[in-house]
Amino acid sequence: MLFQPSMIWFVLGLVLILSEFAMPGIILIFLGLGAWLAAFTAWMEWTPTLASQMTVFTIGSLVFLTGLRRFFTEWFMGLSKNGDARDAEEEFAGKEVKVISPIACGRDGKVEFKGASWNARSNDSLEPGSIAIIVSRDGLSLTVRSR
Repeated sequence: MLFQPSMIWFVLGLVLILSEFAMPGIILIFLGLGAWLAAFTAWMEWTPTLASQMTVFTIGSLVFLTGLRRFFTEWFMGLSKNGDARDAEEEFAGKEVKVISPIACGRDGKVEFKGASWNARSNDSLEPGSIAIIVSRDGLSLTVRSR
């Protein structure tokens, strides 16, 4: 029961989707969705062979990746439907953050912005509890400077 192809594909999809949170890039989630599609077709017995399941996984992942990535990117990155990357950058640059773990030259630390913890780097040494200013954002990391 546990080693049925549909269960293996389902667990693989779950692992891939959860891995997206550890290694954000908005790609693994689509591979996970492709695995879940393969799990569904195997469960429905539409794809009884490994070759047919791999075909469904590959084609499904590519379709999900090319068709949905744009929408997921906007959702994960916080862009509005009419916004662009410049609008998102303006949302961060110049805003104050609270340092929650020490930041030293060449070593990343953590800051709090809008109630969330962010990785941060700086050319200045910043101690926990101090206030810093966001200079820029690079993915899930912020570059900050002392206030």
